[in-house]
Amino acid sequence: MLSRHRILNIRRLLQFLFICIFACGLCIKYFPSWSRIVSEVISVKAVVQNEYTQNFLTPPTDVNQLLKRGEKRYEAEDFQGAIADWQIALNLSNENQKVSSKIAIVEKLAKAYHQIGEFKAAIAYWEELVTYYRQTNNWPSVGQILIQQAQVYNSLGEPNDARRLSEIALQIARSHHDDTLESAALRIRGEAHRIEGNYNKAIIDLKFSIKAAQDTHNLAYQAAAFNQLGITYINLSQKNYNYAKIAWDTGEIDAAEDFTQKASKYDSQALESFQKSLSISRKFKDKLKEIKLLIYSIPPTNRIGKSQLATAQLQLVLLLLERLPISEAKAYAAIDLAELLKYFSAETNLSFAKCPTDDRESQAIDLLNQAVAVAQNLSEYRALSLALGNLGHIYECRHNYEQALKLTKQAQQIAQTKPNAQDSLYLWYWQVGRILKSQNRPLEAIAAYEQAVTTLEKIYTQIVVTNPDLQPDPYDTLESIYRELIALKLGLEEVDSAITYLDALKLAQLRNYFRKDDLAIKFHPTKANLLSSDKIQNTAVFWSIVLEERTAIVVYLPNNQTKLKWINFDSQSFKDQITEFRLGLERRSDIIYNRRQAQKLYDLIVRPFAADLESLQVKTLVFVPDSFLCSVPMAALHDGQNFLIEKYAIASTPSLSLTDPFKIKSENLRALAVGLTEDARVDGRRYKALTNIKKEIDQVLMTIPGSKQLLNQDLTRDRLQAELQHSIYPIIHIATHAEFGIAPEDTFLVIGKNEKLTMTDLYSMIQNVSQGINSVDLLLLTACETARGNDHTNLGIASVAVSAGVRSTLASLWSINDAATVTLVTKFYQYWYDYGFSKVEALQKAQQDLITLGKKYAHPYYWAPFILLGNWF
Repeated sequence: MLSRHRILNIRRLLQFLFICIFACGLCIKYFPSWSRIVSEVISVKAVVQNEYTQNFLTPPTDVNQLLKRGEKRYEAEDFQGAIADWQIALNLSNENQKVSSKIAIVEKLAKAYHQIGEFKAAIAYWEELVTYYRQTNNWPSVGQILIQQAQVYNSLGEPNDARRLSEIALQIARSHHDDTLESAALRIRGEAHRIEGNYNKAIIDLKFSIKAAQDTHNLAYQAAAFNQLGITYINLSQKNYNYAKIAWDTGEIDAAEDFTQKASKYDSQALESFQKSLSISRKFKDKLKEIKLLIYSIPPTNRIGKSQLATAQLQLVLLLLERLPISEAKAYAAIDLAELLKYFSAETNLSFAKCPTDDRESQAIDLLNQAVAVAQNLSEYRALSLALGNLGHIYECRHNYEQALKLTKQAQQIAQTKPNAQDSLYLWYWQVGRILKSQNRPLEAIAAYEQAVTTLEKIYTQIVVTNPDLQPDPYDTLESIYRELIALKLGLEEVDSAITYLDALKLAQLRNYFRKDDLAIKFHPTKANLLSSDKIQNTAVFWSIVLEERTAIVVYLPNNQTKLKWINFDSQSFKDQITEFRLGLERRSDIIYNRRQAQKLYDLIVRPFAADLESLQVKTLVFVPDSFLCSVPMAALHDGQNFLIEKYAIASTPSLSLTDPFKIKSENLRALAVGLTEDARVDGRRYKALTNIKKEIDQVLMTIPGSKQLLNQDLTRDRLQAELQHSIYPIIHIATHAEFGIAPEDTFLVIGKNEKLTMTDLYSMIQNVSQGINSVDLLLLTACETARGNDHTNLGIASVAVSAGVRSTLASLWSINDAATVTLVTKFYQYWYDYGFSKVEALQKAQQDLITLGKKYAHPYYWAPFILLGNWF
């Protein structure tokens, strides 16, 4: 049986022998005694030539010969050659109508196409096998093939299909009492849940998979399930570290410490799972799996404070890698190890653009050069692209931009032209952009960044992160690329084109947080449609983008002009000013409002454009805020004489691309008004009854005929969902308590029977009913803090509603006085529903009325937290 490397050696030997024969021929002329040596060389050459020809050059016509030669080629990793032989064999079997022979060949072809990454071809052959085995009632074989297909779908980033197929395989396994098949099906379904972000479901499936494998003493399946379980715990660890960082940034110290503890616990559970998988792999003396598991184990070991053990594990991996034979797996292991060295800077968060420490840099270069040599020898182009690109990054870190650019463009060229290497292409465009930016070549850098965005937007939902410690998260990466691209464009004052990407960034942020890829409107590289519509008349749109050293305010004016103003404070200093302003409103320390901070922020954000707003007779300001600016109630900014709301109607939106520009007819409106007027206890916390909720609900029913209410015990998740599914309600009014946490699962509305309506629940309910003419026109949330978000969540629950397809959302930024709320909401409905004002005008007039009432209601605490998101017409 010939390996691929033996074949290469035979070819080299033949070439060498031909040279020797030519040289020896010359020697015979002058040294006759060499004739015997030449004869022996020719004899050896004939033997070698015969073996090579017999195995690979003679075209057999017999099916069995073709199958055997295909097997030899497959084992030599000549998958294309194996496919060619088996395809001829399949054609001969079709002619001879040998069904059993044909099925065996189809299985081989599916396996070979899977190896070369031609997944569609592999799936097509598997479908053929499934049809055959179903006809012959060979259900265990059907189950096994479905598992193979499901694995491919997971690899392709299509977990829905993987889950569907694994569930069919699971049914087959249980009906035939096949514990081995059940273990495999549960493992694949668990992986699908992990890819979807349903980590708790993944853990349940994987633990049952382990149990089924233990019952059948199938060590290989146990090892695979333990490995996948460890990866799931790493996902949870990274998720909680990210939440901890957000909590630290927002000053929520207790929450940050809690998330850090959870992350550390998940790291420990991951290590326990990897260790169990490692013990099994060592029994099989599987060095490759041992290397992989050690690589998985090093980052969490380092994070939980066992740096000496992590260093020892690293040394062991390096030793094992040296002993590993030349293979594709060795190339990838070397690349992973080079990436792993970044972890020894004692940081928990890793990004692709992070540099290794100086003492690890040369070690990383050695590993990547090793990977390049192996990948070139095997013509393994994906690994070659990754190795060259990572080498380019290290030279970028060294500021050797010429070498960095050369290596990165080589990686880019391979990723562009070679099959199965395209998944890293966006990384190399991004890297080229960063290098060109560092070389002060901004126009070329922008072109590279734009290619990175276009490439990643096409594929980011299909990228499967198998090792979250070493692979860049495509969601986070996309947001980073947008920010860097926008900063470049604004630096060159390319303001018009920057608007396109500013809006795209907003979509990326929402998708990043919610992990939802089916938002109402997808980004496309043109200026937002609203800007060219008549709806923008007398309206100015304010975008902001917070950068490390300064913040940009970009304004689109009704005369189609765009203007740019820089706020020259670093992000932390500016954030401190915003926090001071916000807390001054929220705490309502004085009845007479201190306008100093409100005037200071007005001077930074609005005053640079005040003359344009005045001359163009602007009446409405729409804000698309970034980062901590999301928490600013712009209505409360002050120009020295008046609050901003006294001069302009004000709306916000998480993205113009999510803003529906159409207005529905008011005569078709009816409301579903729901609320909680009694005490509740959720997650151990007591929520006191809101005494004015009933009055608020009654006002809605009185103002809008045909409306319906759900109160207290009638307001359950199931009842609300059923009501929305069976009746059309253009208006949904929700009055209750709310909690806004760092994580989506910690954000919820308190409803009847001590239940909670989570962000995910609300998104699903609204998305299911918000379609076409039946879309929800207005969601009004008068719960405490319903619009409050943080730097990462944009605009809280209100953003969920807009993202799900609701045209407009009216919500509050902080805990509000429910008596003042009744007054404001009643006036809003009167101005909008009874008098026909636009929503943004109705909110403005309601807020102005509270200011006019004077005394305590004139304080922004009572009226400023109400914001309108989405459609403002």
